[in-house]
Amino acid sequence: MAVSALARGGRDGAGAGVMGAEAARFPYSCPGPGRRSGPLVLVALLCHLYHNTLHTVCAEIALMLKGEIVDNKQESSESFTMASSPAQRRRGNDPITSSPGRSSRRTDALTSSPGRDLPPFEDESEGLLGTEGPLEEEEDGEELIGDGMERDYRAIPELDAYEAEGLALDDEDVEELTASQREAAERAMRQRDREAGRGLGRMRRGLLYDSDEEDEERPARKRRQVERATEDGEEDEEMIESIENLEDLKGHSVREWVSMAGPRLEIHHRFKNFLRTHVDSHGHNVFKERISDMCKENRESLVVNYEDLAAREHVLAYFLPEAPAELLQIFDEAALEVVLAMYPKYDRITNHIHVRISHLPLVEELRSLRQLHLNQLIRTSGVVTSCTGVLPQLSMVKYNCNKCNFVLGPFCQSQNQEVKPGSCPECQSAGPFEVNMEETIYQNYQRIRIQESPGKVAAGRLPRSKDAILLADLVDSCKPGDEIELTGIYHNNYDGSLNTANGFPVFATVILANHVAKKDNKVAVGELTDEDVKMITSLSKDQQIGEKAGTGAIAGLITSVPRAWLQEALSNSEGMDGGIFASIAPSIYGHEDIKRGLALALFGGEPKNPGGKHKVRGDINVLLCGDPGTAKSQFLKYIEKVSSRAIFTTGQGASAVGLTAYVQRHPVSREWTLEAGALVLADRGVCLIDEFDKMNDQDRTSIHEAMEQQSISISKAGIVTSLQARCTVIAAANPIGGRYDPSLTFSENVDLTEPIISRFDILCVVRDTVDPVQDEMLARFVVGSHVRHHPSNKEDEGLANGSATEPAMPNTYGVEPLPQEVLKKYIIYAKERVHPKLNQMDQDKVAKMYSDLRKESMATGSIPITVRHIESMIRMAEAHARIHLRDYVIEDDVNMAIRVMLESFIDTQKFSVMRSMRKTFARYLSFRRDNNELLLFILKQLVAEQVTYQRNRFGAQQDTIEVPEKDLVDKARQINIHNLSAFYDSELFRMNKFSHDLKRKMILQQF
Repeated sequence: MAVSALARGGRDGAGAGVMGAEAARFPYSCPGPGRRSGPLVLVALLCHLYHNTLHTVCAEIALMLKGEIVDNKQESSESFTMASSPAQRRRGNDPITSSPGRSSRRTDALTSSPGRDLPPFEDESEGLLGTEGPLEEEEDGEELIGDGMERDYRAIPELDAYEAEGLALDDEDVEELTASQREAAERAMRQRDREAGRGLGRMRRGLLYDSDEEDEERPARKRRQVERATEDGEEDEEMIESIENLEDLKGHSVREWVSMAGPRLEIHHRFKNFLRTHVDSHGHNVFKERISDMCKENRESLVVNYEDLAAREHVLAYFLPEAPAELLQIFDEAALEVVLAMYPKYDRITNHIHVRISHLPLVEELRSLRQLHLNQLIRTSGVVTSCTGVLPQLSMVKYNCNKCNFVLGPFCQSQNQEVKPGSCPECQSAGPFEVNMEETIYQNYQRIRIQESPGKVAAGRLPRSKDAILLADLVDSCKPGDEIELTGIYHNNYDGSLNTANGFPVFATVILANHVAKKDNKVAVGELTDEDVKMITSLSKDQQIGEKAGTGAIAGLITSVPRAWLQEALSNSEGMDGGIFASIAPSIYGHEDIKRGLALALFGGEPKNPGGKHKVRGDINVLLCGDPGTAKSQFLKYIEKVSSRAIFTTGQGASAVGLTAYVQRHPVSREWTLEAGALVLADRGVCLIDEFDKMNDQDRTSIHEAMEQQSISISKAGIVTSLQARCTVIAAANPIGGRYDPSLTFSENVDLTEPIISRFDILCVVRDTVDPVQDEMLARFVVGSHVRHHPSNKEDEGLANGSATEPAMPNTYGVEPLPQEVLKKYIIYAKERVHPKLNQMDQDKVAKMYSDLRKESMATGSIPITVRHIESMIRMAEAHARIHLRDYVIEDDVNMAIRVMLESFIDTQKFSVMRSMRKTFARYLSFRRDNNELLLFILKQLVAEQVTYQRNRFGAQQDTIEVPEKDLVDKARQINIHNLSAFYDSELFRMNKFSHDLKRKMILQQF
């Protein structure tokens, strides 16, 4: 009111007199030396002006009513001159004080001011402020109504025009800012405040910590650095910090400390400086290249290695796991500023940059997550079992008031609870409100479930699972069946369904993902110690390393070693095949052909995908078929233990969707989710199916695509996708009727169709034949195994680990097996680092073998030979090269593949054609076989013929069987073996209870 009265007084002259008089009489209007100033003085001044101005107006009204107004046009005109702008007074053009003439007129105006003779209002400020002297009394007032009154109210455009600069005019139409424009404006204002030194973090440290002592002035050198950094728009590493000892929490918790203004800005500066200045060992700016790559691909995630952060900014690395939500928010803001400094227009692509933390040192198992991990940054691993579709989630939501159509918001939604308005600020109503679909901002949302890896679950325990939430660009970063490493914040949220089910408050837990990385079954190759190097060097000089692999010298190699050393140490002998094959299921006696096939399946071939058009699998599928009680299921259980990732299931308990994938509704969100089956969960591993013949034909048909194309296509409930099933399938089946009939073909013995049989690379037929010698050796093996594994012998370390380090009886390879832990690491290392090529493969030999097999297949009517068998031989050759850690396939690898293929093909024939086919392909079957083994096989055939002859002639079998030496010599010469003395002196000859009578030239076997 006082300001408006003064403005009106500038037009009619009264206000000018008041201003001049008050300026002269009030002693505190111009604070100076020795005078008081402050809020109290300002309040008193305003009250004083208000009372005097009101007094003057009342006096003018009283004079107008009495008609005692005197025409004073000259003074009225001078009042217009006095009401000049303050800008003119500042420039020295003040009409009140610039000239002497003006000074005299000012005095006259004050003395002739109307209402001076009336008693003034009581001035309450005089008792507080004091007075310089009594006010001058004026008898006559100023004439306002007269002949020149129109001149007082004439239009003066120069004085009626006001400067609109800096004024917020409500009547102007201002376009409402969008969310992105508002964020850009706030970001610009924050940057301006930081440059001007007005930010919250620029306050003195003494004010932050309530210290009475003032800090010393910063050194001139640091002040120059601050000024230089402000001018360049960058902050140097040695720039002044608002908080020097950031790790000193001052008694606060980490979450409380990082929420304060000072520490937040300090963390912001440090992380921003880290992104700008961090270099690798070669001197390259790490994040400059990463940001450039990120912007090229229009992404919004910047991956930061936790180890690099800990090495450079250990305080931030210490705070991050304890208060991840607060720290990541600060990191995101700092990263956005760095990105926009490099690419100013990148905000057109995205307004958010997400910092992803990788390589967190501590890895927690899903089973070990507890209450103490809540609201902390964790890293875990598992297999994705299910995932929902990508859904829109409210990020910044606006509401419409249904009563007045006012737009409320935006409201930032959190993961824990929904934020809703309480009342409308326009009409003060409590609603109802509806979401404004057009102005609401959404973000991508996907929910997945991860489960413990099959190889990490202890026997007899169910695998644990946990839900995880993927936001922004993390959606669709993994699919069911993928084995991932997940880094995120372990949150708890309210779940009403759990409370209803349990009857008391229970909070569900979920992992808010920050970083997702797929695992490729890679084992880190660490640096070896000097002792390891010395041991490997000594092993490489031993030419029989393959045969002595189980003596314990190599047992210390629990971790993978550099490739060149392993290649020299373990692959430099022909006995490596025996060392690996003998290490497969050492607790199972015999079945060398099955162990050989399983070993090749574990190492596998090399997958090929030329041009991304046609994918050729590299996994080797194996089918075991034979009589009951021949250790088929035991082989599967062994593979489950030795493989890094394996899924075991049975045909009777497995359905089509259980093996492949299925779609079901989520119990809470009611959204359709994709659940992975056994083949998908075994991706990059082994899927073991027992009782394969018990499956329904419809269920068995569903795995055709998974076994050959190694993918599973799903088209259900609106979800159309394809899942990866890159796994080796090892199945076991029983023949029709319980026992295998050698007079029938393989297809007639097994209730399997030809399409499914042709998808198996190796077919192993196990027959339970009666052989007194072999039966006795088998019985001794089983009894010895039970004796050594009795619980009372657990204290004896040598006996307790017998199955893993040494067999109960010598095997046919004549070598001791590798320790199982070393074998497992060896297989993983070979599959990861060795990728054999087919440049030196003998293609003519493979082509001729395929032609001969096709001809024999058509002649005998056995299993059909297709082009898949050519690919099977190539895969087995590559697997054999991997056993020797070779990057190329040589002739020995091809010969071993042909031998395994022929054995698989011949074992599936009728007994009548089996012997003839062995003679036809004898030169292939004899590859890499010891002469003693071949001679033993021939000698057993001769003994079987003598047993059959005696039973037919005498009706019984004698205790001693005699075979003429001449028959064995003739058979040996057919395979180019002329010297049999080494065979007669071998342990294999005596172990099978054979003896040589030189005088009679007979070979005897005792039963």
